[in-house]
Order: sequence, then C-alpha cells, then structure tokens
Amino acid sequence: MLLDTKISFDTACLVAPPKQFSAYCRCATNRYFQVIGNIHDIESYFHIDNALSLNIQVFLSHWGHLAIIFMWISGNLFHIAWNGNYELWILNPIATMPIAHGIWDPHFATPSLESDYTVVSFSGIYNWLYTVGFSNVKELYKFVIVCELLGLISLLLGKLHLIYNEELLHWLALKKAASPVTFFTHSYKKLALDMKAIAHLDLVIFNRFLTSEIVLGFLSILWAGHLVHWAIPVWAARETNVHFSFDTLRLPSLKVLYYPFYTNNWVLYSASPSDIDGVLTFLGGLRSDTASLYLTDIAHHHLAIGILFVWAGHFYLSLYKAFGHRIPFGPLAKSLQLQLSLGLVGLSLITSLLAGQMYSLTPYFYLSYDYVTTVALYLHHSWIASFLMMGAFAHAGIFLIRDYRFARDLIGTILSHNRAISSHLSWVCLWLGFHTLGLYIHNDTVSAFSEPEKQILIEPVFAQARSFTCLIPLGPGDLLVHHAIALGLHITTLILLKGSLDGLGSNLMPDKIHFGYGFACDGPGRGGTCDISAWDSFYLATFWMLNTNAWIMFYFHWKHLILWSFWSSSNSNGWNATLPSYLNAWFRDYLWFNSASLIRGYDAFGANDLSVWAWIFLAAHLCWATGFMFLISWRGYWQELIDIILYMHLKTPILYDIWNGGFYTPVALSIVQARFIGLVHFSVGFILTYAAFIIGATS
Repeated sequence: MLLDTKISFDTACLVAPPKQFSAYCRCATNRYFQVIGNIHDIESYFHIDNALSLNIQVFLSHWGHLAIIFMWISGNLFHIAWNGNYELWILNPIATMPIAHGIWDPHFATPSLESDYTVVSFSGIYNWLYTVGFSNVKELYKFVIVCELLGLISLLLGKLHLIYNEELLHWLALKKAASPVTFFTHSYKKLALDMKAIAHLDLVIFNRFLTSEIVLGFLSILWAGHLVHWAIPVWAARETNVHFSFDTLRLPSLKVLYYPFYTNNWVLYSASPSDIDGVLTFLGGLRSDTASLYLTDIAHHHLAIGILFVWAGHFYLSLYKAFGHRIPFGPLAKSLQLQLSLGLVGLSLITSLLAGQMYSLTPYFYLSYDYVTTVALYLHHSWIASFLMMGAFAHAGIFLIRDYRFARDLIGTILSHNRAISSHLSWVCLWLGFHTLGLYIHNDTVSAFSEPEKQILIEPVFAQARSFTCLIPLGPGDLLVHHAIALGLHITTLILLKGSLDGLGSNLMPDKIHFGYGFACDGPGRGGTCDISAWDSFYLATFWMLNTNAWIMFYFHWKHLILWSFWSSSNSNGWNATLPSYLNAWFRDYLWFNSASLIRGYDAFGANDLSVWAWIFLAAHLCWATGFMFLISWRGYWQELIDIILYMHLKTPILYDIWNGGFYTPVALSIVQARFIGLVHFSVGFILTYAAFIIGATS
C-alpha cells in the first residue's frame, strides 16, 4: 500500500504545474524516508520500470562517483602541495614526518611553531608520490589541475545523463496520464529518440566493444608505461644524484627504451635495475634500502597483467556467440544486480588481499618505516573490503527477488538446498561460539581468582611449522583469536545467506517476494512481520561485520605493536611474544592501556599533538552511542501496537490520518527507517573511534 502511494506522489510531482509542485511533494516522510529499506534497489528507489532509464541511471551514478573521487584526490594533493613539506620530505623520507595540512589555533600554539599547528599525514600519499616519480611541488600542482579537469568532465557527463533521466521520467509520466493521441502530439517523441540514442551509445561502448577485462587491461598497460617512461628514469636519476626533468627525459630515454623492442632484443629490458635499460625485471624480494618492491618488477607485473586482461577480454568477445551462452549464468548475465554483486565480490577479495600484503610486500618506497601509516592503510583497506562484500550480498538478494525466477540451474540448486546450507552453517557457528567463548570465560574466571596456571591453553599444533620461521611464534592466544574471527565471519555469512536465500519466500511469509528487498514492519498497516526481510538480515549482519573487523584489527595492531617493540629492543632474550588468552587482558592491557595518551591529549594541563584526535575520539563515541537511541527495540514494539489499534479503527479516518501524517505532516520513523539511521550512526562512530585510537596508540 505504501509503495503504491509513493508512486502516485512522485507521478503527481512530475506532472504537477510549478505552483502546485511544493504542495504535492513536500511531505518529508513519504518523499524521503519510505524508500530507506530499498535504498540499494535502484529500480525501486527511482521507480524505474524500463531498461532505458535504468541504464541512464547506472551511468549517472558512475560519472557522479568518478567526479567525487577525482575531486577528493585533487583536494588531498592540493593541501600537500600548498601546505605540506613534500620537497623537504623527499630529502630524508625516513626521519621526516609528512605534513597533511596546517591549522591555526591558539590552543595548539607552541613557541617553536608560532601558533601554527600541523596535522601529520598517515595516508601514505607522500610515499606514493615519491615512488611514481613526483620530484617537486610544481608537478603536484599540475597533477591537481588534471584531477580537477577530470572531475569537471565527469560532472558534465553525469549532468547530461541526469537531464535525460529526468526528462525520461517526465515523458513516462505523461505517457501514462495522457491519451495516445494527446501524447504523440507533443515534442516528447523526438526526446525519446534522443534518449534512446545516448543510452544506445553507452551500451555500445561499454557492453559491446569493451568489457571490464579490456578496460582494466589497457589501464594496467598505461600505468606500466608511466612507470617505464617516467618513474623508473626518475629513480635512476636519484640513484646517481642527477637532476631530472621531463625535458631531459623525452628524446634520449625513448630512443634507449624502444631500440631493444624494434631489434627484437627484449632481454635488455630485464637487465640490472641500476641501468636505465632494465625496466622490466623479475628480481623478486624487497630492496634493502627502501624496504619496498623493485619498481622495475612492478612495471613488469602491470605490463603482463594488462596484456593478459586484454587478451582475455578479446577472447571472450570473439567467441561470445559460441562460448558465452554456454555459461550456466548465460540468461542471468543480463541482470545488472547480479553483475554488480559478482563485481563487488571480486573487488572485495582484491582489496582484502591488498590489505594483507601491503605491509609485508609494500610497493611504495620507505612506507614500511612508518608504523602508523602501515596500520592505518591495513585498517582502511579492511573496512573497504568488508563493506564491498556486504554490498555484494545485498545486491545478490535484490537479484534473487527482482530478476531471478526459479529454474533448474546452479542458483536453483542452491535455493533448493537452502535449509541444509543454513542448518550446517548454523552448526558451525554454534560450535565456534560455544568453544571459543567457553574457553575465554574459563580463562577469565581463573585469572580473576589469581590462578592463571589453571587456564586451558591449546597450542596451535598445525601452525608450529610456520611459527619457527616467524619472528613472533604463534601461541594459545593466537589460536583463540583466530577462532573468534572465524566465528564472526561465519555468523555474518550465515545471516546474509539466510536473508538472501529466504528473500523469495519462507514458511512464515510465502509471498515475501512481492514486498521487495526491504519493507516496513510496523504492523499490518505498514507491511507486516518484522525481522524477516532481506534488508533486516543486511542490517543485522552489518553489526557482526563491524565486530569481526574490530577483532581482526585488534589482533593485527597488538601483534605488530609487540613486533615493533621486539625490533626496537636491544635485548630480546627470553622475550615472550604470545598474546594473552583471556578477554580482560585485551580490555585492560590493549584497549585501556593504549587509550591513556589519547585521553590526555586535551585536558586541564594543556593540549598536545594528539588533542585533535582526542576530540575526534570523544565525538565519535557520541556518534556511536547515539546509534543505540535509534536501534533500541522498545519504540518499534510500541509503535507496532499503536498501529494495530489504528488499523483496527479505520472507521475513524480522522484519527488514522493524524497518525499517518497525510500529505504535510512528518510522522515518526518506522522500524526500518530507524534501523537505517541508527546503523549509520553506529558504523561511522565505531570506525572513527578506532581510527583515533590507532593514531594515539601507535604514534
């Protein structure tokens, strides 16, 4: 009922005269909040029922996203060029602290800084700029201008699609409201042809002549070209203390680089990296001075990956008619929801792999020497990977509800075994939960009664072979942490799988598919039962994802704090590197102990360099705690009770209309809406709190 009402409001807004527009469309609740549950569903969110408008909307989102990325990059680079110390930092990257930007505040003033407080950069941008060949601020400003122009072009292209999308919606509304004779007398027929032309151009470029593999392949080859023609010669010039510029590079370097190619003497490209000819090597390992991969190895990697991707994309396009339809997902590949879900899975796995490898096989010069940046980048990519995977499950659920109809294929087989999959995964979660938590409770209890020798300590037997080769051996504490992380991962997967696979229907609500991805649950007047929609599963799984990520990051950070202490210790004989095997040690020795410097960053005795992060720590805690105000279940149950009473008294429409809000009065949030707002507060506060903690604890 609500969805039909919302569609009628939007249609009225589109066809209403300008003077009546605000009267039809200013209801805050009906206009903005009723679609919260379906915010991941583009078709429901924008009420799209045709492929033409959907493609335009997708490309509009892509260009808008690219514009934000380019402007964000240009902003960071501008602050570094304008208010940073890049030219001084490259003279001694290990001992110099990179400056993000400066702020003026009398609270942070010191005699040496003269009321100018600088914020240190922990993003690794300095290391990236230094690695890829930027030598001075002038080059940074040029890069800023390029990024701004790319962002402007993306905005213009997005605006073009936005104009056509709005006119298409207006055109469709008029088509539904007017008679065929009246409709075709307007000039919208030509407009429809124009919209079809631009949508057809988008599809031809991106769906027929190009695939994601070809695009990624060409981008990888172009990046390899930048490394070969610019970054590696700059690195060689630094090695010989020669001033380097593009004017001195252009003619002699290209002649040297292209001569082996045309003479079929490609082995020269793998020569010693100290020589300008050695641009595509396969040395392996890390450079001893920069603690990073060889730049020539990176160029070789990107060139090989690019050629492989371009070949794979061409192979698929050339054999599409003979090979593509034989894939089990052939008919389903037309679903944009499924394509987006699979793409998010791939990006999540790549980002997670990057997070796990960047601190050990870092590609950027001198990045491993900066402990805070190392941890910050690991946390950053871990959060990105987690949210990408959550999005993959969300769009997979939308695909099952919107685009899929049961058939004898792989997805149908999975759906037919839904109960077996859920029950087995539930058993694994219960086993991990009881055993891991039981051991933690036992060890905490005996430790609290001053009998730590009675702890149950299980050695990681199968990991001992690897622990001998590590600087830090694995112990019982590591085993418990690994099982706790496995518990969080399995429970998150269980919730998301059950929510997606039951999105088509269940014994409790067989016709659930007709209600969409997320639906209101404030009683029969607003849709029915709570906690059974795919959105509710996504909402619950996000909390488990946040908790699991926190456990992973706690473990990573504390383990590396111990590792860095071991490196800086002059006497490591008899040193114990094992993590504790009871929870109170994590609360007391890790969280509370490492929060001390952050809590005292701004107090009655004055301020220090952590004062900004101390305020962020407090503000993020407030944001995190505010989320509970929206998440508490009392208001949902009380509102459901009141809605049932009003629903049963529909013979008194005045009373019901007052509660429902009519056209003009905002009403209370539904449970789905409150959960969404609470989830945003909880997630933002949770992430920013730990970000401030990392800065304070590590620096």
